[in-house]
Amino acid sequence: MEQLKKLFKKLFSREVILYGIFGVLTTIVNLGVSYLLEGVFHINGAIASAVGIICAVLFAYFTNRKLVFNSTAEGFNEKLKEFGKFMVGRAFTMVVEEGGVIIFYNIMKLPFQPVKLAFTVIVIILNFFISKFFAFKNDKQA
Repeated sequence: MEQLKKLFKKLFSREVILYGIFGVLTTIVNLGVSYLLEGVFHINGAIASAVGIICAVLFAYFTNRKLVFNSTAEGFNEKLKEFGKFMVGRAFTMVVEEGGVIIFYNIMKLPFQPVKLAFTVIVIILNFFISKFFAFKNDKQA
């Protein structure tokens, strides 16, 4: 029972809740831009997805840096290094997402929206761990 309480406390920490809120907003940016470009402007799904991801990544960086992970990076060099690590992590998950869209939408001809949504969920989870343990400096983390 005690282990269950600890797990519940970790799953519903302030950080996880805020990440969830900003993750939803980031997802709205990603999906909104992607669906608008693909559905309204008839841009290829893979290109629409890439533009959506880029818009979402920039939104996520600024919201996650201080509001979610409380970065303690100071000075230009530390912040630049942190931004670089964030971008490397997001580049990795962009490859995961784009690869999934290309394989399942372009090659396997599955419907765009469910493919995009499924890979967006996978990427949200990966991005949390990359941001928490790789990108953002927080002197209070173990």
